[in-house]
Parts: sequence; C-alpha cells; structure tokens
Amino acid sequence: MTVISTNTDIPRHRVLAKVVGQQRPGFETIFTPDALLFLADLERRFGRSRRNMLEYREDRQERFDYGEFPDFLPETAHIRAGMWEVDPIPPALRDRRVEITGPVDRKMMINALNCGAKMFMADFEDASAPSFDNMIDGQINMYDFARGQLTHTDRAKGKDYKLNDEIATMLVRPRGWHLEEANITVDGRPMSASLCDFGLHIFHNGKLLAEQGRGPFYYLPKLESHKEARLWNDVINFAQTFIGIAHGTVKTTVLIETLPAAFEMDEILYELRSHITGLNCGRWDYIFSYIKCLRNHKGFVLPDRAQVTMDKDFLRAYSLKLIETCHRRRAHAMGGMAAQIPVKGDDAANAAAFAKVRADKEREVLAGHDGTWVAHPGLVPVAMDVFNDHMPGPHQILRKGLAPKITVESMLAPHTGTITEDGIRTNISVGIIYIAAWLSGRGAVPIHNLMEDAATAEISRSQIWQWLRHGVAVKLADGSSAKMSSELFDRIYAEEIEKLEDAMSVSDFRKGHYTEAAEIFKKCATSIDFASFLTLPAYQQLLKYT
Repeated sequence: MTVISTNTDIPRHRVLAKVVGQQRPGFETIFTPDALLFLADLERRFGRSRRNMLEYREDRQERFDYGEFPDFLPETAHIRAGMWEVDPIPPALRDRRVEITGPVDRKMMINALNCGAKMFMADFEDASAPSFDNMIDGQINMYDFARGQLTHTDRAKGKDYKLNDEIATMLVRPRGWHLEEANITVDGRPMSASLCDFGLHIFHNGKLLAEQGRGPFYYLPKLESHKEARLWNDVINFAQTFIGIAHGTVKTTVLIETLPAAFEMDEILYELRSHITGLNCGRWDYIFSYIKCLRNHKGFVLPDRAQVTMDKDFLRAYSLKLIETCHRRRAHAMGGMAAQIPVKGDDAANAAAFAKVRADKEREVLAGHDGTWVAHPGLVPVAMDVFNDHMPGPHQILRKGLAPKITVESMLAPHTGTITEDGIRTNISVGIIYIAAWLSGRGAVPIHNLMEDAATAEISRSQIWQWLRHGVAVKLADGSSAKMSSELFDRIYAEEIEKLEDAMSVSDFRKGHYTEAAEIFKKCATSIDFASFLTLPAYQQLLKYT
C-alpha cells in the first residue's frame, strides 16, 4: 500500500493534525496541509467541550440508574414557553417529503441522488462502517459531488454511473459525539470523529455548495441534550467564519434518537435556531436509547422488537410531541425510517413489505409529519405517492389542528407484549450477522428482508441485556415458558452460531469475521456493565484489519 506524506511543506510547529492511518493515492486531495490545520483548530477549540459533554452523559445516566427519570428541564421552562421561531428555511430544503439514506459508497450515492427522492442523506455514521478507507473515500466522493465530478465506472459490469439532470438535495450525517477517529491525531490523541467528518466536508465543499444554493446541509446524530446542540452551534459559527460564508448558511436537522433529547426538543431548536430546519424521528436509535436509559428498571422492559411499533405507547407520544414542537417553531417534523426492502422472487412477501411501508407513511403524514425516510430506492415511489396524496403543499408546518396533550408519563409508557424464543433468536442472529458485515466494511446490511444498520444491532444486544438483567418470562417455541437466564441464552446463542456455520464454508465463516462478531455481541449483551455503544469495542476490532 502506498503511503503518502502531506506534511512536508509546513513548518514543524504548525503541523497539528497528524494522519497516522495508512493512505492511498487520492487521499492527498482531502488531506491538504490547510485542511489538516483546520481539523487541528477544530479539535483544540472544541475537543475538551465534547469530552465534557460525554462526562455529563455518564453522570445523567447514573442518576437514571438510581431512580431519576427523564423529564422536561425546569431551568429551561422559559425557552419552552417563549414565542420564537427558527430562521427561515432555504428553498433547497422546503419540500422534504421523501428522503433516502445510505452509506457514502460512490455507486450507492449516485443511485440515491438519482432515485427520485427529494433529499439524500449521505451517512458517515450508522450506515457506514468507519474504516479509514470508507471514511476518506466518502470525503473524496463529497469533494467530487460539490464540483460536478461524481461519476463511477463498474468495470466488472461494464456500466457507467453519472448524475441525472435532476437529483436529490444532499445532506451529510457526520459521526456522533461519542466516536473518535483513531487515524487522525491532534496533540497525540485521536480527534473527534464528528469534528473530523464535518470539518473535512465543510472545509473542502462548504463555500462551493453555498454559492450553488445547495448547502452545506447536515444531519446531526445522537444528541442527548441542548448543551450538545449548543456545542454544534459554536462549531458551525466558527467554521462559517473560517471558510467565509454568511452566518446562518449552514442548515442542520437534528435526529431525536435519544430519550433525554426528546425532553429537550424546544431547547435543541433554540440553540441551533439560526442553523436548523427541523427534527427527525430516529426511531431505531430511540428504542435503543429507551432501553439504555431505563435499563435498571423492570417496569420499562420492552417485548420483542417486532412488537415495539410507532403507533402506540412511548413511540407514538414521542412522534406527536416532535410534530407539535417543530410546527410551533416553524420547523420541519420529519418521520422515521422504513426499513423494509423489496423482496425478490416472492411476490406475496414483496406485497406485504410494500403494504407495511404504505401504512407507516400514511400514519406519519396524517399525524402531521412533513416528510419521511426510506432505506431503498424501490420504496421511494410508495412513500412519495402517500405524501403526494395527503400533503399537496411542500410541508404541513402551517396546518391547523389541536395538538394532543403529551405528558411525561405517555413519553415513558413502555409497550406491552410478549418476549419469545423467536425474539431472542432474531436478536442474536441479526446482531452477529450485522457486526460481522460491519467488521467487513459494510454498514447498511439487508437481513431478513430489512435494511439493518448499527441502530438495530444496538436494539438486538440491549434487549438481550435487559431481559437477562431482569430475568423476564420467555415464551418458548414449544409453547412452554421459562425464565430468561444465562443458560437459556447460551443454548440459543450456540444454536444460532451453529446455523451460521452450517450456512457457509469454514473459510467464509472465518473470513467474514463471524467469530469476532459473535464475541463482541455476546460480551455487550451479557456483561454486568452496560456498554454505552457496541460500536466502540467493534471499532477497536475494525482497526486491526486496516
């Protein structure tokens, strides 16, 4: 592998960001001396604040563990009661009825931009495995997109890919505050992955996109408080000044995918009011966060994942609260992901998948959402038809209607249902298959006719942990019941591993990183302490392969 040095022309005392990961030809386009200096400046200005925010997360989680529950903050009641709105939404973001998301792979980006969706969220986070090659290839793709050079040739298929005349608007999701980029260091320590992804993108492309009226636009993931939103606002203000674009040019959408953030939606909008256009129901991460925050309390145990649906209990309340909050502040209220994908070779299963998507999108648009997400280009027409039928205008921000009263109790109400042997098996198999694919460099993975990403793997392992922690009753396949125990888990875990081994050769099992994936899953699902994110130990394993 060719190693490229990018630091030879800069005085030693100014070389602050260091690329310690191996580089390939083309990386020098991204790792220019000025770009590395900008990254170092971001990390030195904001890195300590980021680490303080992570400590605050741990402190609050400890309070949850000992009996305090999420609630609206008394110290910010004046913000929730105030009469204020976010800044006007730019033309490029006014109609967001259908958005598609996916990894930053070059061919997938082109297909997503061409698929007919209004928006495409290019995802450096949950839909991309964060190998150094993946992350920097994604930045190269962003660089080429901003300059009208995003093309691809698939030599194996003899097919060329290029952008249509009309394409989706691009939004970029950097990695979350909790992640670090081990391949780039500042003052000898890994830098924030969030600042790395955002910094490289806005440094190289921000001014060009602003001049074209196409950005720069971002999705901000996994925030847990308005203080984290304030930190993002500070980062954005600094970056805009640095690259020379007007205040308020950068626009963001914040994913409400943690339970604490759902109680601070007004405050998050307020902190980012010059730089935000809406909030999004990140439903899969939200389920994970619900389990994570309330993990010590048996009264909040959730049933099988398939029974935790958006039409009832805490998920319904959160969705309605998000709509009411956003519309009061003249912001978009975006719906969540449809994880279904087209089923080839099975017309009945395919029709059932499309029907589920249609019903989910009808629920969203009738509730008042201004747009929605899909994971596959084949689902864009289905979602588009639903929103076109029920939302003739570009959004529903001004729709008149009496907002339902959403209480703290309703936002914490757990779904009722059953915990089954099949649910345990599904969680184990999905978790292991997904982590194995992630370790192999793929972040968006079709499993059992659903598009899975890191969020659904988190649900899988956290449900197992929760069920073990509280020794819940499990309905077994033979109709009998048993207590969830280490013995029951170990038996089913071994059987699911055996199924995976039988489905492939020994070589494929080994090369596919299934052994390492199974070990990571089991440790995160059964350890005494709850690992905050399974991607943290998985990332340490991923680094060994690159």
